[in-house]
This record gives sequence, structure tokens and C-alpha cells, in this order.
Amino acid sequence: MQQRKPKGCAESAARGAEQPGAQTQTQTQAAEEEMERSLHQRKRKPTAVEKRRGSAAYVALAVFVMAVPPVVVFLGGRAGSPAVWIATAKTLRRGSDDASFPYARSAHDNRLLGGLLSEGFEEKSCSSRYETFLYRRNPARRPSPHLVARLRRHEELQRRCGPNTDSYNRAVNRLRDGGKVDAAAHAPEDDRCKYLVSISYRGLGNRILAAASAFLYAVLTDRVLLVDRSNEMDELFCEPFPGTTWLLPRDFPLASYANFSADTAESYGNMLKNKVLRTKTGAGGDASGAQLSAFAYLHLDHDYGHDDKMFFCDDDQRLLSNVQWLVMRTDSYIVPSLFLVTSFQEELDALFPERDAVFHHLGRYLFHPTNHVWGLVARYYRAYLAPARQLIGIQVRVFDRRQAKSPHVLQQITSCAWKEKLLPEVLDAEETPAMPTPTTPGANRSKAVLVTSLRPWYYERIKGMYWERATATGEDVSVHQPSHEEYQHFGEKSHEAKAWAEMYLLSLCDVLVTSGWSTFGYVAQGLGGLKPWVMYKPANITTVPDPPCGRDVSMEPCFHAPPLYDCKLKRGTDTGEMVPHVRHCDDVSWGLKLIDRN
Repeated sequence: MQQRKPKGCAESAARGAEQPGAQTQTQTQAAEEEMERSLHQRKRKPTAVEKRRGSAAYVALAVFVMAVPPVVVFLGGRAGSPAVWIATAKTLRRGSDDASFPYARSAHDNRLLGGLLSEGFEEKSCSSRYETFLYRRNPARRPSPHLVARLRRHEELQRRCGPNTDSYNRAVNRLRDGGKVDAAAHAPEDDRCKYLVSISYRGLGNRILAAASAFLYAVLTDRVLLVDRSNEMDELFCEPFPGTTWLLPRDFPLASYANFSADTAESYGNMLKNKVLRTKTGAGGDASGAQLSAFAYLHLDHDYGHDDKMFFCDDDQRLLSNVQWLVMRTDSYIVPSLFLVTSFQEELDALFPERDAVFHHLGRYLFHPTNHVWGLVARYYRAYLAPARQLIGIQVRVFDRRQAKSPHVLQQITSCAWKEKLLPEVLDAEETPAMPTPTTPGANRSKAVLVTSLRPWYYERIKGMYWERATATGEDVSVHQPSHEEYQHFGEKSHEAKAWAEMYLLSLCDVLVTSGWSTFGYVAQGLGGLKPWVMYKPANITTVPDPPCGRDVSMEPCFHAPPLYDCKLKRGTDTGEMVPHVRHCDDVSWGLKLIDRN
């Protein structure tokens, strides 16, 4: 694999080695000050003098880092220095002539992710919200102006109708009374406050995809999103909405909501089946029976039935629009099927002109690691990953316990990485490697591999292979695994924090290799804006799939349990063939995912 060598840095380092130490220290201080100013000022066109001054500063900082690396590590503890450390690593990795350094757009624009995020948060309460852009190597997709405007509007709705407001308190009283409320206690604006409660359960990847799905539905239907705080949702993620909370208050009157299931009488499917609700409209246009329901439970889990799936039909959406409280349970990413609801399509087209970037935008808007989790991410990245020229993430998920230490899975991993030229092949012991010149300044030919897996076996084998044998290209390959918990510890705080940190670290890689069917990998690829190489699920545990992996058509997650029903024709159909931008997944053949035909 060809590498672009930063000639400017190499030449400057050679000259800088002849300069006195005191002069180097002065240059470093000036460079650091210049770097900090450039990272925090709004975008403006620099003058010719500023361009020359900035170039000199970056070169001087690169000189210092190459000449005295331990001091850079020392500087990492100073206030404000993460920006300098990460930007310096980017210089060494890419070369000073790279157009993407320091940033193609202003630092302020990147800090807010192109307008995706809003101001108004206390930065110390959630450091990751405004620091992530410093660590992310790949250019992110820009949100559409319509999405940015709609997010600001939704934030206002969350503040106006969310917990601790008069509207919320009246809505809760109405729910507690079964939908009946004294007219004197009912304010006109309360009719505009509707709510969606998202139940959090199953693994962390499932919970993240479910919350993102619920949020998009809440935006489309102008509902306040309230997330069940169980399963550490309040300890893993920062609040996404300024000036309010997205956490469901502990005194929510539906005390048993977390136990709702397909058998719950108030489920939308059961109310349709039992004629409690009807989708036929009366003379006034309102769906019959809707006014009788204080709430409806949406069972959209993997085991949902035919009547539950009517949720994805337009007539049913009109009926549900009259119900003030909805409670949703899903363990899936239901977004692809929302794109098949006719009444949502025009708005979705405006929100997401790039159909393959829906979770990319929703995930980066909603899910910011809390300070504890962000500390795990940032420290590990700076210590082990930042200096490498290229980061390769390998996410290993096996669904059969007999594959915990499988040579066949190991062969699938290495075959994929070598076939797709993601990693260099290793040589036999007697072969002579192509050795790089170790003293060449700026010749950073290293690759770092980040392995995430519940067990250490695969990491140990890959690490040993690249330590004991030389590579055919002469590149150095380091291999890292932050944790190995052996099995999923549902509900254990430290386990969940590590899992979230590792998802986020994977999203910071340059390229990804993921395991098919895994929601863990789906989250990482979406946050990072990466189309992964997906390792196919083997037909049996003693064979290696051929080919071992393939490049995914989209970075969007797969909806594993979509409805196969045409609402207009009222019959079964292949929903992967209805519109060009919704197709079947490569890893789950019956699943649906969004792609961008453009």
C-alpha cells in the first residue's frame, strides 16, 4: 500500500535538528499559541502574512515533536492541549502539505458538526460534545439546512413541553386519570404537546439504535421524546437537548411500562384486533375511537405480530396522531421502514438528501459519551492510536460459543484484511522483508489495529503474528484491545461504559472490518461515517466464507425484522423492492437498509 510521505516535515525536521534547544522552546510556544487560536476562531479568509506565519508555526511544532517526543506527552496534561496534541499527530501522519490540515472548514464549524449541534451547553458537563471533532480523522457528512432547522425547532418543543413544565404536568395528570380531565384544568396549548416514551432494553447497540429510531419518529410527528433511564442510559450519555432533559421522570404514572409486551391489552396491535381502535375515519376526519385512549403501546420488537406492523401504514399513523402518549418498545433500527410511510416521505427527503447518512447525523446529534466514558476514549486514543498513520478497526462478534477460539474465524479476519489490502501480509521466517530506513524523519509507515471482542484470543493471535513476523511492505503494525469482558454483563455499569467507549473508538478509525448481524458494529460505522468491510456469517463453524468479507453498500444499520406488507394494496410484498433507496442488507438477507443511489 502506497504511503504519502510528508516531505515538508522531513526537510524541516532535518534543519531543526541543528538549532539550539532554547530556540526550539521559543518556536514551540509560538506554534502552540498559533494552533490554539486557529482551532477556536470563526472561519475567515486569512491574509498572505497570516498564511506564512501559520505555516511557520506548524512546521516549528512538527520540528519540536520529532526532536523531543517525550515533552509532547508531558504537554498532554496542560489545559487546552488535547487540540494541540491531536492536530500535531495529524500533521505527522498526513504531512504538512495535506489540504485537510488543520481543517477544511473553520474550527467553530467543525466543533458544532456543521450546525448539527447547538450552543447553550456547559462544556465541562459533557466534554465529548465539543471535543470529538479533534479526534475524528474522516471528514463527516454535512447535515442539510432543513435538518439543522428542524433540530432547533424540536429542541424548543422539548423545552416547552418536557418534564418540569406545566404542560407536561397536565399531560401526566390526564394520563393518570385515563384520558379524562376537567376542562378548567386543560390549557389550549396542551393539545400541541404529545409524547413518545422509548423503552430501553437489551444490549447497548440495540438500545442506541432503538433510541435513534424513536427520536426520528418523534421529530416526524412533533412529539417530545422521553427515554427510559434504566440500563444506564443516564450514566452513559449526556443530555442531547439544551435546557431540558430527555430522561423519563421516575414518577411516571405507568409504573409497569417496562414490562409491556406483545400481550399488553393497550398495545396498538391488540387494540386494532379487538376493535378498540379503528382506522376508518368519521365525518370529522378523526379516526374512530382514538379519543378514548389515554395512551397506546407500540410493540415493534423482533417478535411483533401482523397487527403491530400496521404502525408503518399511513391510515394507522393518522389514528395514532390523536393519541397524546405513545410508549414504544423496539430492539431494532426501524428507520428504513419509516421511509416507506408515504406521509413521511416528503419530510424525510428534505431532512436527509443523502439517504445513507441518517444514523450518521442522528447518532452524532444524540449520543455524546459522559465525561467518565469520554475519559476512557480520549486517554486510550492518545496513548495507543494517535501516532499511527492509519487506524484499522476490527470488530469481532461470534454468535456461537464454540467460535470463542476459532481458527476458522481468525482465518476469515486475516483473509479479509489481506485480500482487501487493509493490512500488509506477513512473511515466512526465512523471507527478507522490505525494511524502511529507521532514521528517515517523517517516514511514518505505521498502522495501528484496534480489536474489539468479548474475548482476548483473536487479539492475542493477531498481535503475536505481527510481532513475530515481518510484513511484506516493511510497515510496522501494532495491535491493541482495550478490554475483554468474556461475556455480556447486562446492566453492569463498568461493562456498559467500556462497551460504549470501544464503540466510539472504533468510530474514530480510518477503516472498519465488522461482523455481520452485529448492532455493535452498526453503531460504530454510523458514528464514524464509514462503509465497513463486513465479515459474512459462516454457514457452519468449520468453514471460512468465500469471499470472507465484502464492502457494505451503505454505512446505515440494518433493520433485522422489517414488515413485509404493502399498506396500499393490503397484501404481503417485498419491501426491499418498493423504493430505490431502501434495499435488502448484505449481512441479513431479509433485512432492510437505506442506501444512497447518488
